Amino acid sequence: MDRASAIVVESFSDKTFAEAAAELLASEGIEALVVSDDAGGLLPNLDFARGVRLMVAPTDVERARGILAPVDDAEALGDQ
Repeated sequence: MDRASAIVVESFSDKTFAEAAAELLASEGIEALVVSDDAGGLLPNLDFARGVRLMVAPTDVERARGILAPVDDAEALGDQ
């Protein structure tokens, strides 16, 4: 994936959550980048302040957002 054309699909306050989301997308065949500015890991508190971005190729944006979208509790329980 070309990083210059990648689009942010979600922002997180913690790199661990962003990496978990990237793994979820990878399990669905979508390549994702986790981008943060935490001084190379020296200042992880900057992730909370600035956010950690999850980016995908433009062709995968809609599908990635659908996968990451919260599930309606009633739908998840089968109560439609």
